[in-house]
Amino acid sequence: MITRRSVLGSTAAALAGAALPLPANAAPGDFVTRKGTGLQLAGRPYRFAGTNMWYAAWLGADAPWGNRDRLRRELDTLAGIGVRNLRIAASAEDSPLKNSVKPAFRTRGNAWNPALVDGLAYALFELAKRDMKAVLYLTNFWEWSGGMMTYLSWVNGGKYLDANDPAHPWPEFPDMTAQFYASSEAVALFHDYVRATVKRHAGDPAIMAWQLANEPRPGGSPKSAEPNLAAYNGWIQGTAKLIKSLSPRHLVSTGSEGLKGSVERADVYKAAHAFPEIDYLTAHIWPLNWGWVDAKDIAGTNDASFAKVREYIAQHIALATDMGKPLVIEEFGYPRDGGGYDPESATHFKDLYYKLIYDAVEANPSIIAGSNFWAWNGEGRPVHGDHRFRPGDTAWLGDPPHEPQGWYGVFDSDASTRTVIQAHARALASN
Repeated sequence: MITRRSVLGSTAAALAGAALPLPANAAPGDFVTRKGTGLQLAGRPYRFAGTNMWYAAWLGADAPWGNRDRLRRELDTLAGIGVRNLRIAASAEDSPLKNSVKPAFRTRGNAWNPALVDGLAYALFELAKRDMKAVLYLTNFWEWSGGMMTYLSWVNGGKYLDANDPAHPWPEFPDMTAQFYASSEAVALFHDYVRATVKRHAGDPAIMAWQLANEPRPGGSPKSAEPNLAAYNGWIQGTAKLIKSLSPRHLVSTGSEGLKGSVERADVYKAAHAFPEIDYLTAHIWPLNWGWVDAKDIAGTNDASFAKVREYIAQHIALATDMGKPLVIEEFGYPRDGGGYDPESATHFKDLYYKLIYDAVEANPSIIAGSNFWAWNGEGRPVHGDHRFRPGDTAWLGDPPHEPQGWYGVFDSDASTRTVIQAHARALASN
C-alpha cells in the first residue's frame, strides 16, 4: 500500500497532483464532520484549542531554508499544551509584491516548488502522528504570500499595487485585490492550483478543512465592494464546489474575518456563508489593528477594547446560530505589554485577552467549535534589531513577512501565555 510517507520526496508524484490514497487505517470516523452547529470526530463532539502556524510547510521542507527537526519539536511542544488544530498556509504565489514570502509554492505556470510541496506533505504526516488536525488555506487576500494581487498581475500585464504604498493609500490595495473575483483568467489559474493541491491530499484525515483563502474580502470599502458582491459570492461557491468534488470527506470554510471582512454588513457575511458547501463560519479578532486598543496605553484602553471584543463575538454567535452552522474564532491576537516585540516583553494583557476568547469558547459549546490563536512563534526569534523580515531569513515566526517579527506570536518562552492555553485545552477536553 502506498502511504503518505512513501511519497515524501517524490517530486514527480507531487507535481503531477495525483490523489494520495487513504492511509491504510483511515476510516470515515477519522475525518472531522459537521452536525448541525457542531463539529464531530469519531462520533463525538470535536472542540479544539488551536493555533496558526502558517510556515509549517516551510519548516517541513527538505531544503536549506527548512528545518524538520524544529518542526517536530514545535509540534511536540504544542501537543504538550493541548493544541490539536493548526491553521497552515498551503499556498504562496511567487510574487513581485514587496513583502511576499519567498520561496513560494508556485509560479504563474504549472511549476510547483517540489520542496514546499513535500514540506506540506511532511508537516501533515507529522501532525497525523500526534493526532492533530490541519486547516489549509489555498491563497491570500493580503500580499505577504503573493495571493490574489499576484494572480491578477499574472493576467493583467504585470500591474499590481503594494500594500501600504503611500502613493496608493487605503483602501486602494484591497479595492484592487478584489478585482480578482471577476477575473476569469486569474480564477482559472487559482483553480488549477486548487485541483492539484486538493487532489494530492484528498484522502488525508489529518486535514480538517480546506479554506478558500486567508481573509477574503469583497473590497476595501462599501462603495467598491457593492459591485463585486456577485463575483465574490460566485467565486466562493464555485471554489467550494470544486473542493467538495475533489475531496468530499473534508470540510470547507471561507477564511473570512467576519463582519470586519464583510464591509461591516451582516447580509454580506451571511450570503458568503449560506452556501451548502461552506461548512462553518469563521471570525478573526484584531483589536489593535482595528484601533480598539492603543499599544502605548494598553492599561488605559484595555477595558473599552475588551467590551468591543465581547460585542464582536456575540454578533458572530448570533449570526452562526441564525444560520445553523458552527463558528470558529480562527485568528485572534493582542500586543505584548508596552507594544514590544521581544520575548522579554511582558504579556499580562495578552494573557487576559486569550482568556476572554477562551471563556467565550467554553461558555458556548453548542455553537463555537474552537479557536486558533495567532500565532505560534515557538523557537523562532527576531533576527534583526528592527524586527523586520528580510529575504533569506529562515527563523520562521508566526508573524508573517510584512509584520514586525514578534508582534503577535507566542514564543516558547512565554510561560504565562502557555499556561492560559493549556488550561483552556484541558477545560475543553474535560467537557
